[in-house]
Amino acid sequence: MQGTVDGFSYGLVTPLVAYLMACLGGALGLRCTTRSMLVGNSWRPGWLALGSAAIGSGIWTMHFIAMMGFKVDQAPIHYDKAMTFASLGVAIVMVGIGIFIVGYKGARGTALMTGGAITGLGIASMHYLGMAGMRLNGKLEYNTLTVAASVVIAVAAATVALWAAGQVRGFLWSVGASLIMGLAVTGMHYTGMAALSVHLHDTAAPTAGDSPASLLAPLMIGPLAFLLLAAVVVLFDPLMVMGKPVWTPVENKPGIPARELVSHPSGRRPVLRTRRHSAHRDSRTPQNR
Repeated sequence: MQGTVDGFSYGLVTPLVAYLMACLGGALGLRCTTRSMLVGNSWRPGWLALGSAAIGSGIWTMHFIAMMGFKVDQAPIHYDKAMTFASLGVAIVMVGIGIFIVGYKGARGTALMTGGAITGLGIASMHYLGMAGMRLNGKLEYNTLTVAASVVIAVAAATVALWAAGQVRGFLWSVGASLIMGLAVTGMHYTGMAALSVHLHDTAAPTAGDSPASLLAPLMIGPLAFLLLAAVVVLFDPLMVMGKPVWTPVENKPGIPARELVSHPSGRRPVLRTRRHSAHRDSRTPQNR
């Protein structure tokens, strides 16, 4: 028997709250990615790891908030806790791989395409693994073309978001990137849900797992507490608002001319000049001095 699926049992409340959660996680994570490009290599892994955890927590929380509004007539829904939290781990790890690639290789060319693809696939993997943890007296089936479209949406929007975050042009760019990331997650989620159909079993059977209400506490307490902590770290860092620093870090290596920052009195952008070091600091002869 075909089950009647309702993904908006609470109206627009769950989609709106879910989108805001995705944007919050995206804003913190992408800003940490931008911040990592302004520091030395010793601090970069920490900022990228914080960004990965923020985005992963945001999209995971978004998914299950949206699932609170998902119901199937005549079929109570439960969730397998192990599978549910495994989807959180997958989200953080795969998003982390994509962010680390962009953080170290730059938001351009092959690095951007690779990082965006892995990040988008991480979003899609989290969604469908979370759906695999759903238990009900029926069978879930998906339309292949719609599933493929949901993955394309996630990859494309994640790539654009990472590109915007990699421009290092100030706070507003990261806000725009977070809105795009939120669109990637929610767009992928509801496109994937549109691909779903439920075939109920003829015989009634008890379903194992936890109910949505029992999962609400860890969903709201754990990831939201982490996102709040990440927000405090981000907001109290001065370069989060300033964007690109007024200086350019330079590594002095043998055989490479050192560079000095020269400021223009007119207020134009500083210019880097090079100084060539010779074996003798002063080659003038005593007669020419």
